[in-house]
Amino acid sequence: MPESIQTDLSRARSRLLADLSREGIKERELDAFRRVPRERFVPGELRAVAYDNRPLPIGRGQTISQPSMVAIMTQALQLQPTDTVLEIGTGSGYQAALLSLLAVRVVTVERVPPLADEARERLAELGYPNVDVHVSEDSLGWVEGAPYDAIAVTAGAPEVPMELITQLADGGRLVIPVGSRDLQELVRITKTPQGAKRNNLGGCRFVPLLGESAWPEPPRTGGKPA
Repeated sequence: MPESIQTDLSRARSRLLADLSREGIKERELDAFRRVPRERFVPGELRAVAYDNRPLPIGRGQTISQPSMVAIMTQALQLQPTDTVLEIGTGSGYQAALLSLLAVRVVTVERVPPLADEARERLAELGYPNVDVHVSEDSLGWVEGAPYDAIAVTAGAPEVPMELITQLADGGRLVIPVGSRDLQELVRITKTPQGAKRNNLGGCRFVPLLGESAWPEPPRTGGKPA
């Protein structure tokens, strides 16, 4: 990559970090954002705007989320270095890379096999060995790795899925957008001996979470074969 473009990206990253700091993102999370090259997780033609504070398309109807929302979700997980994290919705792998710098192990699942393959290759190439990428088309989460200290869901659900709460360890945190297909509230669920404790974290907008305990798949369309 030409040095001038690298310089522009470095300046854009610094501006984004300053904005996130003003929004209350703490140094530990900021350091992860500083170390993960977001430009490597977006299509090549969008690298020049990789540090704009907005979502960007990554193909197949999916997006890489707005950095400020990624930061809010990541900080809301209240991660410790010894935590194991489940991410639902790998996408390009960007948030999984961030989480890998804040936790000991990340398990991430993606419904779209080509996206999962691309993310797995990208994360390995960039040096995030503590991330395991899986394809999960129907059930929510990844039961084989449970229980998790934290779960991040990067798509909007109509309600908090009990299927995910059961995959949390005692004291575990689930951060998930909940609401309609078009507009949600970001919530944190903490699993306690007394039950699930809910905190509302503000409005947000994500693509819909599909599958069991979520939104149904849209009907497939297509003409008759010739």
